[in-house]
Amino acid sequence: MTATDTDTDTLRAPSASRAVRATPGVAVIASVALVELSSGITQGFLSPLLKGLTETLKVTAADLNWISIANLLASVAFTPVLSRMGDLYGHRRILRWNLAIVLLGSVLVGFSRSFGVLLAGQILQGAFAGFFPLLVGVLRNRGGKGGDAESRRGISYMVAALVAGIAVGLVASGFVARTVDSPTAALWVPTAAVGLALAVTWPLLPESAARPGGRIDWAGGILLCVGLVAIMLGLGMGGLPDWEWTSPRTLGCLVGGALVTALWVLVELRTAEPMIDVRMFRHRNVVTVSLVTVTFTVPMIGLQVANPVFMGTGPAEHGYGLGLDPFAIGLAMLPNLLAIAAGALIAPAVAAAISDRLTLCAGSLLMAAGYVASLTWHGSMPLFLTGTAVAGLGIGFLQHSTRTLAVESVPHDRTSVGSGINELLINVGGSVGAAIVLTVFAARTPAGETLPEVGAYTTSWTICAIVSLTGAAISLLYRTAKDREAHS
Repeated sequence: MTATDTDTDTLRAPSASRAVRATPGVAVIASVALVELSSGITQGFLSPLLKGLTETLKVTAADLNWISIANLLASVAFTPVLSRMGDLYGHRRILRWNLAIVLLGSVLVGFSRSFGVLLAGQILQGAFAGFFPLLVGVLRNRGGKGGDAESRRGISYMVAALVAGIAVGLVASGFVARTVDSPTAALWVPTAAVGLALAVTWPLLPESAARPGGRIDWAGGILLCVGLVAIMLGLGMGGLPDWEWTSPRTLGCLVGGALVTALWVLVELRTAEPMIDVRMFRHRNVVTVSLVTVTFTVPMIGLQVANPVFMGTGPAEHGYGLGLDPFAIGLAMLPNLLAIAAGALIAPAVAAAISDRLTLCAGSLLMAAGYVASLTWHGSMPLFLTGTAVAGLGIGFLQHSTRTLAVESVPHDRTSVGSGINELLINVGGSVGAAIVLTVFAARTPAGETLPEVGAYTTSWTICAIVSLTGAAISLLYRTAKDREAHS
């Protein structure tokens, strides 16, 4: 046996015979929260800076949607591979590499002086989508037979930490932008956050006790990534110059991506150790949760660029907007974020009181109500921000519920894959949402202008409300344990 073979066998060997270091529960929760806090900061720091970047990087507001699209496309590529590797080789081990990738991307963003470099950094930062599945793997495997109950509580803390990180990122980058003379100084905020998370959690997080080893289904992973990226590229560029919906390149991406994705399904059905076991989607609840995940992330991420730009637009110059500076934008987004955190924290109690199905439905209805409020009262800052808070409460319910139900639908040795599927669907829904808003903004931006007409925002809020109502209807198809007993 060669040295290489020995190393490979060690990597794949089950760890049952190894003594896993006992780590205090407080240290584990603190480490998990810190990683998700850094993830939130990485996701939230750009929002207050977007209006200024249109001038600094010489791009339009519609172009800025590519930041979200590039980030989400990268997440689609990273998530299934990182999740599966965590289940096979150890969640902590892969998480360390995951943090290092995001840190590298953050450094690139910090050095950005052009839109291309910023996008390259955002692509690497998209690996943060692997954090949640890997951390859920650590928590659920640590919990043993009681892992589902413990992971429900842990997921609520993780979502709250994630949202807190977004709030910290908003305020920190807005503060730096206001107080430091350099227009790009705030781009270094995520580097500090991810670097701290990597340094602190390296010695604290425990490795998973169960590491079965095995092989990565690279063929399935590549096909899935190629298919989804092609579809999202077609959706993202469709309707833009040279990318008309009937153009060969747009149709080629959409049709070609659909065909590759269909081929991926066939390959996975014939693979002994698939990247994602597509047979799970034969179950009604898995399909329901997956569809609800997509419907709530379409508006959640689709408005990630639109709302901050609206807040930063001056009504005196453009006839609409709130006229806020970067720091004020960060503060104005806090009601939405605090409501998301509150929704995630109370979601377990709500689900216990009214059932998982009604919690899913309530979350979608709250989101729809919030977007209708934004549409109706966007001329009033207090009412507009109240609408974002109502939508945020619904998002918090769904952030927790969909992630919890996705994890509980798979065995323990595929915990990260189950969570990864949900993260993948979050990215898919987000990409569709960002593509929709990009198309609306591009169509409603006058030639030679960097900002769209107010109709771009009202149309986007209307679409988001309709999508949320669709999610509420779909959620009623979910069957609780009592429902299943009644139909058995």
